[in-house]
Amino acid sequence: MEMTTKTTTSNTPNLCGLYAITPCSSIQSLTTSELLDRAQQVLQGGARILQYREKQHASAIKIEQAQLLKAMCVEYGALFLINDDIELARAIEADGVHLGQDDVSLQEARSRLGDQAIIGISCYNQLELAKRAEQQGANYVAFGRFFPSSSKPNAVQAEISLLEQAKSELSIPVACIGGITLDNAKLLVSAGADMLAVIESVFGVNGGADNRVEAAREFTQLFSS
Repeated sequence: MEMTTKTTTSNTPNLCGLYAITPCSSIQSLTTSELLDRAQQVLQGGARILQYREKQHASAIKIEQAQLLKAMCVEYGALFLINDDIELARAIEADGVHLGQDDVSLQEARSRLGDQAIIGISCYNQLELAKRAEQQGANYVAFGRFFPSSSKPNAVQAEISLLEQAKSELSIPVACIGGITLDNAKLLVSAGADMLAVIESVFGVNGGADNRVEAAREFTQLFSS
């Protein structure tokens, strides 16, 4: 099969900074109102990308939440991506999707969502997967987990050296995921990470709205320091 060439979109330059991922209801049970409140706080803090990740709720709830989160991202000028579900992404006209190796193929996602869709691919700790994803037209790749993670405790370990090698051999942006906190994030940014994909360290911050806004702001500032 002929490989799809990489498509450059006007959205690609925005693939940098804090990449906030909503917590699955199986990990952190939030009402729709609570989810929206926390998402707004993270966006206020400067998140440039928001991914909706939900594997438990019924379709109607997912559509409702995704539509509301998308509208919020439009308000804040952030990109809105869907985890795994290309039909949900298509239904609400999200900016794109993030896919794992067990999800639909990149080619199928591109066919269903169109050339302008942002498609990110999880590559775990395998540079060859990332190279293949780039050849097939991915807009970005993600490696990780880099640190112990409560959301993916059994995920494979990725090393900082892999990130450094990826940055020297890939031309598309690289996201890092897995156990990222304000204490270890600078290591990844210094090694070349274009995006830091964070769940618990922004959505799970206790102490109220101001603390979540400030946590997101501190992650964001790492990319301008």
